[in-house]
Amino acid sequence: MIADEKYVSFTTFTQSGKPKPLPVWIADLEDGTYGFTSDADAWKVKRLANNPNVTLQPCNIRGVVKEDSTIITGTAQAVTGEDFMKVLKAIKVKYGLMAHLIHLDISRWFKKSPEKHSGCAIIVTVNS
Repeated sequence: MIADEKYVSFTTFTQSGKPKPLPVWIADLEDGTYGFTSDADAWKVKRLANNPNVTLQPCNIRGVVKEDSTIITGTAQAVTGEDFMKVLKAIKVKYGLMAHLIHLDISRWFKKSPEKHSGCAIIVTVNS
């Protein structure tokens, strides 16, 4: 199962169709979907607004996909509010202390208070 992987190459596509992969943490949302957190201003979020089609593939921390791994196709959407909190909780459960530290530190990276942080989550629905 893709959610058992520590890192997953998440690929979005530009308007011209060029793939843009990057490694992400991902968690099973236990409803047939998977999710990870992002900044709402990230390019991957902007690309999803134009094309919700994505691929997932097991990879290492640098985004190098695992040899002979299966490419999973699906669609994704950026969410906020309660849906963001659901994904954040799942990520923190799976990744433990590292996830807590990274999300605490995000407000420092963007020099925003946690209340003003423009966090969102990406929820992926895998094609059957």
